[in-house]
Amino acid sequence: MKGIKITVGNTTIEATLADTACAEALWNILPFSTKINTWGDEIYFSIPIHHELDATAREIVESGDLGYWPSGPAFCIFYGPTPISNDKEIRPASAVNIIGKIIGEPTSLRAVSPGSKITIEQIRKNA
Repeated sequence: MKGIKITVGNTTIEATLADTACAEALWNILPFSTKINTWGDEIYFSIPIHHELDATAREIVESGDLGYWPSGPAFCIFYGPTPISNDKEIRPASAVNIIGKIIGEPTSLRAVSPGSKITIEQIRKNA
């Protein structure tokens, strides 16, 4: 199983990647660093991969989901409602491929500020 370490501001979290071509494309560009944007309780940033929506695509996601947004193209980290969410649902701007899941509680990401540096690195996990 492939995992990643995400460091943004003073927060570090780990996540597992899905077994999909889109997640593999992300894995292949790591390590990667850039500055983040936020949209409600979502962190997103452009990444240099291009994929169409796949069988994992969702218009409503769960807290802790990692998504790839083809319209960006962007990597998205979801940890709560966005400005277009209804009630407590988590709704991306449009459908995203689900490429992974945060291990543990993702709400610690609420402490990060737009413009913070994010670094994503590979972690090899035992099956």
